[in-house]
Amino acid sequence: MTPDLIRDALRQVRYPGFSRDIVSFGLVKEVKCEPGMITVRIEVQTRDPKVPEQIFRDCHAILDVLPDAGTVKVDIEVKDAPAAAGLAGTVGKSSIPGVKRIIAVASGKGGVGKSTIAANLAVALAATGAKVGLCDCDLYGPSMAQMFGVNERPMANDQDEIIPLEAYGIQLMSMGFLLEDRSPVIVRGPMATRYTQQFLRQVAWQDLDYLVLDLPPGTGDIQLTIVQTVSVDGVVIVTTPQEVALIDARKAVSMFAKVNVPILGLIENMAWFECDAGKRYYLFGEAGGVREAEILNVPLLGRIPIDIATRERGDSGKPIALLPPEQSKVSAAFHDLADRLRALDS
Repeated sequence: MTPDLIRDALRQVRYPGFSRDIVSFGLVKEVKCEPGMITVRIEVQTRDPKVPEQIFRDCHAILDVLPDAGTVKVDIEVKDAPAAAGLAGTVGKSSIPGVKRIIAVASGKGGVGKSTIAANLAVALAATGAKVGLCDCDLYGPSMAQMFGVNERPMANDQDEIIPLEAYGIQLMSMGFLLEDRSPVIVRGPMATRYTQQFLRQVAWQDLDYLVLDLPPGTGDIQLTIVQTVSVDGVVIVTTPQEVALIDARKAVSMFAKVNVPILGLIENMAWFECDAGKRYYLFGEAGGVREAEILNVPLLGRIPIDIATRERGDSGKPIALLPPEQSKVSAAFHDLADRLRALDS
């Protein structure tokens, strides 16, 4: 019996609710094999007591039946369990050199405008005087190259770290910078995990107050990889008002609660369309995000209207939040959102 054999066996133990195993996620910190005894040390970040309990049972179910296993001891340490959401007092928690705070922008499903929110939030935060970076973690559908009008290839420094590109004063990293326009990303789960970790750990971010992570839609392996790789200070959940989107927003809130990431609040995107006469049309239902924030007991951080100029400027690489708030109601909504997030520091 060797530590490598034990680790191979533990690859059968899945993180509860996910398809990835605890070894791939780096939760198994130490394995010892002594005559008549196996000792495994595991670290988990979660506020849900059912998660370590399930991992404990599954580990014993796998290891107890191994030939010559002897006594099996599984020690699970639950780490970093803040009591409430918020950014105050989290300086230095991110564990990424050059970054003070990490804010993730997530959604339970695609098509709700999450990347548009992330791009404009980064621009609005930078407008407050903060130094901001934006990491496009959506490997299969990267969009930040288009949204910021950047078509260069990043270089590496002497430490073999990727030097982020820059637009409008924001440091940027995206798989879109590494691909031709029509090249798809064809990678399986383990490689996607490796790319994600490289974007977080091997990019030379410089003195950032905020690093905004544009997560892929859903509640899958990449999301769990991120929260187990770095300490995310808080997550913003994006939804549209209709029930189909709200169902998945609830799942996203539940997932991040399980893995010990504070929910900073909910953003209702595409909340309404306002015609030239000033009348509002609630294309996807009215105030669904408002009601959902109350049900979930999380702050409603903002309501963003659907707007032609927002789409046009996103396609042309000039995010709407670059406009002065007095020139655009949507830009004003993003600047209000940035102010609310910065207020969490006080």
